[in-house]
Amino acid sequence: QVQLVESGGGFVQAGGSLRLSCAASGRTFSSMYMGWFRQAPGTERNFVAAILWNSNTYYAASVKGRFTISRDNAKNTVYLQMNSLNPEDTAVYYCAADFRSGYSVYGRDSYRYWGQGTQVTVSS
Repeated sequence: QVQLVESGGGFVQAGGSLRLSCAASGRTFSSMYMGWFRQAPGTERNFVAAILWNSNTYYAASVKGRFTISRDNAKNTVYLQMNSLNPEDTAVYYCAADFRSGYSVYGRDSYRYWGQGTQVTVSS
């Protein structure tokens, strides 16, 4: 079993930055691929970014160039640095993890383990 705990959400003005963290426990962190998803009210939970065990990264088109995902295997933590935030980035952000092979990092079904979510609110 894998436990994920997000932190770092909050309220920020447009153009500002936030860094989300997700601490993992319960399995060898370095063997897992990690993802961030977000869900705004009335919408589906959508892919934001992912990072593999070899640190290859993947981004949604809407955040590429503004968000950066990274991992620290020594701290069992994955980060999402969010810059140039705009009101459309307002959502609950979820950390997700898994270690199975043959799954696309972009799909929700590729992740069996999820955090509780952290709210990010961007004002105009």
